[in-house]
Amino acid sequence: MKIRALIVDDEPLARERLRTLLEADPDVEIAGECSSGRAAVAAIEKHAPDLVFLDVQMPHLDGFGVLEAIGPERMPATIFVTAYDQYALRAFEVQALDYLLKPFDRERFHKALRRAKELVRGPAGTELSRRLLALLEDLRPDPKRLQRLVLKSAGRVFFLRTDEIEWIEAAGNYLRLHVGADSHLLRETMNELETRLDPSRFIRVHRSAIVNLERIKELHPWFRGEYVIVLRTGARLTLSRGYKEKFEALLGKPL
Repeated sequence: MKIRALIVDDEPLARERLRTLLEADPDVEIAGECSSGRAAVAAIEKHAPDLVFLDVQMPHLDGFGVLEAIGPERMPATIFVTAYDQYALRAFEVQALDYLLKPFDRERFHKALRRAKELVRGPAGTELSRRLLALLEDLRPDPKRLQRLVLKSAGRVFFLRTDEIEWIEAAGNYLRLHVGADSHLLRETMNELETRLDPSRFIRVHRSAIVNLERIKELHPWFRGEYVIVLRTGARLTLSRGYKEKFEALLGKPL
């Protein structure tokens, strides 16, 4: 009997890459594709796939939100797919759960798929639930950390989840919060906001800039020990020498 796999990723090219690799495997049947966490929850509930390739970073409802919504005891075998989050990678490894780090090659994909096949066909349901539950405990945000901001603009009051913020820059007596094509002003100092943000996700890279690690695409060496940070949106920031050591500590390896 074929293994029914669901692909969940908000990036069309990433879904296409997974689909192409899975279609070449005679043991796998693609049960569907989803471009959002909310659609993934509905698809898992409806189709009950054996295996899910689950993107970690998605807007509105991320991969961990999908896991919480379905529940560890009902979640299919899961291969997490992530662009870059060293904190999450360590958690996956501790719980012996598989992940694909983008961009992944064919060999790494097939290794993960082989392990998933063994899991699906073996009597490991209870153990898988325990690992997924432990993963959620590892990654559940510290309740003391800031989860959302209340902002006022043009007479309106609205809520902004901190994980939607891509980067933050100093703007006079305000901070400018960059969220996609939009930006919002917050009257607070950089030092004050830094102490309230989750340190496993947000890091100061310059005296006037804080970045969301999950939004980083790549780093490029620059002058005098500094680096250029390129975000997935194309925005470019500077990692100054004074913040490089802390950045390396969070990554767990030197640049």
